[in-house]
Amino acid sequence: MDSVSQLVLGASVAVAVMGRKVPVWQAAAVGAVCGTLPDLDVFIDHGDAIRNMTLHRTESHALFWLTLISPVLAWLCGRITRQPHIFGRWWWAVWLALITHPLLDLTTVYGTQLALPFTDRPFAIGSMFIIDPLYTLPLLAGLVAVLVWRNTHGRRWNMLGLSLSCLYLVWSMVAQAWVTQEVKQQLAQQHIKAERLLVTPTAFNTLQWRVVAITAEEYQEGFWSLLSQDKPLVLTAHDNGRALYQQFRDNWYVQRMAWFSGGFYAMKRVGDHITITDLRMGEEPDYNFTFDLGPEPLKNGPYKPERLPVQRLPLGQALHKLWSRF
Repeated sequence: MDSVSQLVLGASVAVAVMGRKVPVWQAAAVGAVCGTLPDLDVFIDHGDAIRNMTLHRTESHALFWLTLISPVLAWLCGRITRQPHIFGRWWWAVWLALITHPLLDLTTVYGTQLALPFTDRPFAIGSMFIIDPLYTLPLLAGLVAVLVWRNTHGRRWNMLGLSLSCLYLVWSMVAQAWVTQEVKQQLAQQHIKAERLLVTPTAFNTLQWRVVAITAEEYQEGFWSLLSQDKPLVLTAHDNGRALYQQFRDNWYVQRMAWFSGGFYAMKRVGDHITITDLRMGEEPDYNFTFDLGPEPLKNGPYKPERLPVQRLPLGQALHKLWSRF
């Protein structure tokens, strides 16, 4: 999720745990810092664009490592605030602020390696868009309330915000499951045999969903709205570059992208260069992660893949396009 949501979530959780043990602003500050810490791995350069993408949300998002570091951070909080006698309460607050970060990221489609060092599988539910105001605003309202009133009334508002945000996450998963079943029925009626199926929300909402179906030779994209369930699912087919994958499947970067995307990728020849795109984030023809793998024939080095610039519509046009699909 976006940094604002993670910061507010961490602050809200810490305030709820610490209660009256410390001033509200101290608990909020500690929670905000802990809720932001895991994403500092974006500043680590792993050597090339594909490594940087696929090594984000790794050790810094692993539940095991975050649990190990939490008592150290809790001890530090106790020393800084001169309240070491409530170490247990600090530990609980810090731990929850840390682990709720990757657990929230888990609801997005990106992929979070939260089970390291036991497995490097990138887990992803994909029921939430990376930015969703309906998730963040209740948290923010509750946090502002408790910072302003700093009393029992404010804490109740903070708990209400946390509760509403959690219920919204549950709703997103229920909606995703419902849409997935509807989409599968539509695919069966259209005699489309999908090897892989992705159902994930469009920008800023959980009412309109993007569908990507991977078949033997292509991928098909469409959109399904919970507000217009009587409309048939219309899919547009695109070449997924399966022949290019077969040709360059031994290339480490191709293997890495195929693995990290869960099979939702497409390859294309652009001039004498080969590109690979993660189909999970973005929509035709604009995707968040498209990489230039270099000129043919592809080699594992010394050429370093480069992330191509993201082409986005102006906000007004993007919102109009989104609204037109409802």
